[in-house]
Amino acid sequence: MNKIIVIGGGPAGMLAAVSASGDNTKVILLEKNDKLGKKLFITGKGRCNITNSADTSVIMKNIMTNTKFMYSALEAYDNTDICRDIESEGCRIKEERGGRMFPVSDHSSDVIKALSNMLDKAGVEVRLRSEVKKLEKTESGFDVFFSSGKKENADAVIIATGGVSYAATGSTGDGFEFAKAFGHTVTDLKPSLVPLVTSDGWCKDLQGLSLKNSGLKMYSAGKLIYEDFGEMMFTHFGVTGPMILSASSYYYKRKSDDVTIHLDLKPALSEDVLDERILREIADNHEKHFVNMLPALLPAKMVPVIARMSGIEEHKKCCDIKKEERKKLVHLLKDLEIHITGTRGFEEAIITKGGISVKEVSPKTMMSKIADGLFFAGEALDLDALTGGFNLQIAWSTGFLAGRSCREYLTGKGELS
Repeated sequence: MNKIIVIGGGPAGMLAAVSASGDNTKVILLEKNDKLGKKLFITGKGRCNITNSADTSVIMKNIMTNTKFMYSALEAYDNTDICRDIESEGCRIKEERGGRMFPVSDHSSDVIKALSNMLDKAGVEVRLRSEVKKLEKTESGFDVFFSSGKKENADAVIIATGGVSYAATGSTGDGFEFAKAFGHTVTDLKPSLVPLVTSDGWCKDLQGLSLKNSGLKMYSAGKLIYEDFGEMMFTHFGVTGPMILSASSYYYKRKSDDVTIHLDLKPALSEDVLDERILREIADNHEKHFVNMLPALLPAKMVPVIARMSGIEEHKKCCDIKKEERKKLVHLLKDLEIHITGTRGFEEAIITKGGISVKEVSPKTMMSKIADGLFFAGEALDLDALTGGFNLQIAWSTGFLAGRSCREYLTGKGELS
């Protein structure tokens, strides 16, 4: 009987173990934590954004790094496949804004339970609290050395150990060290889908304020590199929220230090229409102070900040506001500029940008081009995507393909390249 060891009990590892089973093959799934799916449990704020309902072509557009590498994996196992398999285990799925797919229960634990059921039915042996310290190639396969001092042999190994974000969940970069020991290249690792740091002191004044239905544009050296519409939040260090996390992926696409975000606080109104709206507010409040007019246009927390930035004296009567001052206010509401100086660290990043170079991995099988019988899946690879379920789809697709290919490699049923 062939033996496959899968290292890492996250989404990629669990699906790899399931798809590797069968054909007289024993599959052992190793997880160093005391439970499976520890990082999966906290994704989507504990709700688990399983995947996205978009067509494969759209999913590909949302993959930021090494997009073409994912063709075969998505063809082998796509978003409809993972939804079908999870629902077959009793976890119903719903679609939300932007094609995001969540469990109806809004509990990520139900997704993990479904995956655990799949592992049980596939006959996978799950070993928790099993930390791997080293891998070595042998004539017949691999030796897997544990931190406990024990050793286990395997005919093939699948590395699905994740990246280095949220280290408390077990993502401590072990797989990168295993891969490097076999001669693999690990590209530069950076935090991604991560909050952004700003140099604007006023952002701190707005700490805790969330904006919904706002427009966002990101520029690098004056060139538009990303735009979005949705939600964001101000923090003590800068900005975060769904739009910002996606923008962080584009932040790395430019080396320029001159990166700015421009917020449109009134995206439904053109500058001319907004100007007319402000003129009406002035007419209705002509004897009131300028600062007392602003709550009709802005969240209360933003009023003193915008009043200060507008250059209009707070206690100036509305009827005394000049045309140039009004025009400046309009522009401020339509184009609020924020200066980006960097990102927060891995401890706040949803994913790791960078990883095991895909140039050294077969996209058709996920097998190493350097060490036969060694396969990779998930975030350990140099693959990353925007928010919306796309990163988990990378994990599902590469995990499934790695598992199936590994089994076929050992049984001689697959055409490996």
